[in-house]
Amino acid sequence: ETKMLFMASHCNQSVKYLIFRYQGYIGAALVLGGVDCNGPHLYSIYPHGSTDKLPYVTMGSGSLAAMAVFEDRYKPDLEEEEAKRLVRDAIAAGIFNDLGSGSNIDLTVITKGNVDYIRPHDEANKKGVRTGDYKYKRGTTAVLSKCVTPLDLEVVEESIQTMDTS
Repeated sequence: ETKMLFMASHCNQSVKYLIFRYQGYIGAALVLGGVDCNGPHLYSIYPHGSTDKLPYVTMGSGSLAAMAVFEDRYKPDLEEEEAKRLVRDAIAAGIFNDLGSGSNIDLTVITKGNVDYIRPHDEANKKGVRTGDYKYKRGTTAVLSKCVTPLDLEVVEESIQTMDTS
């Protein structure tokens, strides 16, 4: 069981150092979670390599709206169903307040000895069905002028390089 604590901490440190070492050339916004003999652990790893260990975290473009839900309703020792509802509502807030987010809400419940992927848990923003036809006949929009300039291009040099991933 103490091995799990080492593993979660080690994983957090490894990712943190990897991201920081590349000085912005690679980046990832990650949420890392796990349970060991000392209880649950939740880390956020930012694209530049810094980390936080908090009771609740949000990452991504809808994170400010999601954080507002957590700050309003989080309390320690939530029952599992109450926690699922809170996370669902936080993700939905992120979806509704960010034009780049999708519509599915997926949950991962991590308990001691078990990981339950609930996918999809809910669909927050159902897409409508298009009822009209958006294809227009040729000539619907008038062409006022037309100018075609041919480009005479020649490949002078081509080189292929391998990227060092270690």
